[in-house]
Amino acid sequence: MTVIRSADSRIKAVLGPTNTGKTHLAIERLCAHSSGAIGFPLRLLAREVYDRVCAIKGADKVALITGEERIEPKNARWLLCTAEAMPVHADLSFVALDEAQLGADRERGHIFTDRLLHARGRDETMILGSATIEPLVRSLLPQAEIVSRPRFSTLRHNGAKKLSRIPPRSAIVAFSAEQVYAVAEMLRRFRGGAAVVMGALSPETRNKQVALYQAGEVDYLVATDAIGMGLNLDIDHVAFAGLSKFDGVRQRRLLTTEMAQIAGRAGRHQRDGTFGTLAGTGGHDAEFAPEEVYAIEEHRFPPLTRLFWREAEPRFDSLGTLIADLEAKPDRAELAAAPESIDLAVLKRLSEDTDLAGSVRGHAAVKRFWEACSLPDFRQSGIDTHSRFVARLWQDLRHGELGGDYVAQAIADLDKPNGDIDTLQMRIAAIRSWAYIAQRPDWVLAREEMAARARAVEAKLSDALHARLTERFVNRRTAVLMKKLGPDAGLLPVRIEDDEVLVDGEHIGHLAGFRFRVDPQARLADRKLLLAAAERHLPDALAQRGKVLLEAITAGSGALTFDGPRILWDGDPVATIEPGRSLLRPQVTPDAALAGLPAPLRQDIVAALSAWLDGQLAALAPLHTLATATTAAEAGPELRALLIRLVEAGGTLVRAGSGIDPLDKAQRDRLRRLGVSVGALDLFVPAMLKPAALTAWRALLAIRGVVIPAPVPSMPPVVALPTKAVPPPGYRALARQAVRLDIAEKLLRAAHGARVAAGGKPFVLDPALAVSTGLATLSYAQLLRLGGFTASVPRPLAPGVFGPPQPPRWRWRPARRGESPSDDPKGAAPSGAFAALAELVR
Repeated sequence: MTVIRSADSRIKAVLGPTNTGKTHLAIERLCAHSSGAIGFPLRLLAREVYDRVCAIKGADKVALITGEERIEPKNARWLLCTAEAMPVHADLSFVALDEAQLGADRERGHIFTDRLLHARGRDETMILGSATIEPLVRSLLPQAEIVSRPRFSTLRHNGAKKLSRIPPRSAIVAFSAEQVYAVAEMLRRFRGGAAVVMGALSPETRNKQVALYQAGEVDYLVATDAIGMGLNLDIDHVAFAGLSKFDGVRQRRLLTTEMAQIAGRAGRHQRDGTFGTLAGTGGHDAEFAPEEVYAIEEHRFPPLTRLFWREAEPRFDSLGTLIADLEAKPDRAELAAAPESIDLAVLKRLSEDTDLAGSVRGHAAVKRFWEACSLPDFRQSGIDTHSRFVARLWQDLRHGELGGDYVAQAIADLDKPNGDIDTLQMRIAAIRSWAYIAQRPDWVLAREEMAARARAVEAKLSDALHARLTERFVNRRTAVLMKKLGPDAGLLPVRIEDDEVLVDGEHIGHLAGFRFRVDPQARLADRKLLLAAAERHLPDALAQRGKVLLEAITAGSGALTFDGPRILWDGDPVATIEPGRSLLRPQVTPDAALAGLPAPLRQDIVAALSAWLDGQLAALAPLHTLATATTAAEAGPELRALLIRLVEAGGTLVRAGSGIDPLDKAQRDRLRRLGVSVGALDLFVPAMLKPAALTAWRALLAIRGVVIPAPVPSMPPVVALPTKAVPPPGYRALARQAVRLDIAEKLLRAAHGARVAAGGKPFVLDPALAVSTGLATLSYAQLLRLGGFTASVPRPLAPGVFGPPQPPRWRWRPARRGESPSDDPKGAAPSGAFAALAELVR
């Protein structure tokens, strides 16, 4: 039965064409409420708005929730989601759904229809979409307030133009990867290059290609219809390379609403735009019909007559019941049963397998099986291949969670940034599947770690794909320009004076390290001609600068410094330190600006930087010793596990929970021979309690984005510690001080020595040793309490009797079994100076 969730709050439908500020309005309303969520049609759009809301509300209060990525701070109150991932029944003040007209989409329509019918805010609900959905909103949500938004700018048809006549700042839209590549290749040859945007690209690659266009490095964008949604671009003209596409079922002509969605990318805010077709790409069918032009220019489209619907809360009694509910028909005329999507097709295909279906018994198993079948087919591999992948996944999920080693290996197999454009696209699609799997709360052991690995591999593959696209369609821009300009560019005089670059006496930019930065205010009659001349002469200057850098590295120049994961030379980045095969062995990646150097010189610089880095991290030799010992089979699994934790913690571990207790005497002796001190409170490597070692460790963690406090330069025994501050590395926090780990152990050993000498009776501790280190009374008392001691409170003086001041010596004894440090062994109420001491040990 079709149920529409009622709402006591206001429901507002903001409808209109593209470029009407609907999304901006939704963001304003979201931020005006105490909590809220917006569901978007695309992950990249959710990410873009997430960044904007973070800038307003703070990253600790904003969440990003998509199928492949989840950033959920503990106190998040504003959620930016994909429509599939948005929480429908969450108690939020404000809820909005973007692009609600996608309820008529064959593949995802039922998702948007469900959110339209059920997603409600406590105080306000907002529906954003095209005006074509207005009749359905009025029928399904009669209480909704309809607000029409006019487009800020106008669209004008500009006819058909040859590719050579397409003006700069244009987007050419094609409907197949082959056609996109062909158009981009022609633009590379005749117009210097083009950015490429396709639905098959990862969101990161799409954003970088868009940034290439937005920054003006190229004047043309070649895209599929993925450009029609979620990308805000400075486009003046949209040219259609065709007007038909394959929709998954058949080849058909675009609907006028689809044409308008794409053409609406032209113009922004109050700047008008134009649209047309690419001449020479087809016959009469490749031209806009007059009625289509009228509809697009006047924003007049036939209204939608129905939305696709599917039961959003099916029963999980059995597979048969589940399939029946998912294939149920709606009971309202405005709704139509959704076409069979990939998740339902996979469910039905696998249900036909008798052995597999026999393993799905009971409500919980059926629900878990449906969740597995709902894994998106990111690879677009088709029902047969995707069903086999889901079947293999289910064989593991039916018994519990996927093992961390298994998932890690699957992710590592895709961590290969080599290959051509198509190969990288396939790997990105595959890693998106694993990113989705790793995000599920009960599918993977070590979920957060595996999700982080998947995101890191996706980012690396996206970087590689962006580089391949740029290399193929943009990087030859200078060579093509030089060929077009002929020898004239080479005749222009070029000088470099104090890093300032002058062409024919005109200042056009400067060199920052190995980067040439163009002066945006340069007065140039022919900008391209002069820039080409500068780029012809720059390689010689850069090569000379590279030799100077190599000499500085070899000589151990102080001009080389760390800046987080970057290596700077005189303040300019020359390389990035990236995680290597192990924590202690990072690798050096040259900065992109060094790409202009001759290959042999660049290789020499990288080798020299690697040697320099080894020298900077030489103080970590004790950790390398421990890391080597982790591979020794004779050490035993318990000791190897402890050594791994020590290496990952930088040579210091809190003893409690460290794994030291199960070690036998031989293993403990081996641990000491490796240079590890086993203290009462901590395990530590004394050699790592030195400024050089801790500085090197801090730099190593920065490579992986982990920030720890800076080490104290001279490493004194005791340092002051502000309230709630994190102690410096190598120190333990005690009240308002921090004591170095080896000093804490020395004091506790002295206390235990006094205990042994007392033969089990209460004993007196001389605070002279603690005082000599600078440790305060309160801090010393807390240290002893942590070490297992408790105060023996003396009898109070008789009323009216005053004695001499108490000397700075304390009476302590080991805590008895079952007794807390705050227990009073003599039954007397503490008073005077001992009252403060008794309060302290509580």
